[in-house]
Amino acid sequence: MQILRTVAELRTRVRGWKADGRQVGVVPTMGALHEGHLSLVRAAKRGCDRVIVTIFVNPMQFNNPEDLAKYPRAEDTDAALLAAEGVDLIFAPAPEEVYPQGFASRVIVSGVSAPLEGAMRPDHFEGVATVVAKLFGMTQADRAYFGQKDWQQLQVVRRMVTDLNIAVEVVGCETVREADGLALSSRNLRLDPLARAQAPGLYSILSRAAQALRGGAAVGTTLAGAVADLGQAGFDRVEYVELRDAATLDPITAPGTRPARLLAAVWIGGVRLIDNIPV
Repeated sequence: MQILRTVAELRTRVRGWKADGRQVGVVPTMGALHEGHLSLVRAAKRGCDRVIVTIFVNPMQFNNPEDLAKYPRAEDTDAALLAAEGVDLIFAPAPEEVYPQGFASRVIVSGVSAPLEGAMRPDHFEGVATVVAKLFGMTQADRAYFGQKDWQQLQVVRRMVTDLNIAVEVVGCETVREADGLALSSRNLRLDPLARAQAPGLYSILSRAAQALRGGAAVGTTLAGAVADLGQAGFDRVEYVELRDAATLDPITAPGTRPARLLAAVWIGGVRLIDNIPV
């Protein structure tokens, strides 16, 4: 396994693979890898001949400079994990390699990026779409692997790929959870013991709400009940609990008419958590 830093080196390597007829997969990450990321790597290994993992803490998608500064960076540890998984190449560019002097372009995906995370984190998805489009262009991957925990991000990427005719297959992989149901996230490391004990309540409450909705319960009443339950379970603040069309993220008032997703964002112990489940 090699760690490459420049687009020129990366393209040379990928060009050789493609000349040999190899299928190339990419797993875009910001590092601080956990089992959720590694599950994406394994999916890529199953589906492709060669696998690239990108590690890049993207400044464009952070609304708060303090969050960018605090984001965990552990390249040596990440590299050891990826080597053990048999990854072929890590692409870990410096910010100036991704955003060189004079960089002035942005990718804006309207519609699906506007609600939920888009409303709470202005310009976040503009940063995500821009860097992902660049990583697709840099790696020339045939398939790209993303987790379903960031459901809205997955839909933004899919919309962008469709709209811009980018020749990559976007593969969404199941959320990996702890034994108690908490979705894996690098943010979980910031939970104090009490918050960590309470955090699995998010998945439990969403699961009960989804079951009620599948059984025909009224959407408004069920969502309001979930918000109340989250407050009683120790969550400090609920930003949203919403039932949305799985692909477009449009609101749904009656489940069962089309594929739907129940999505939530909450705060506990000073840490923001997101999760979602199908309905």
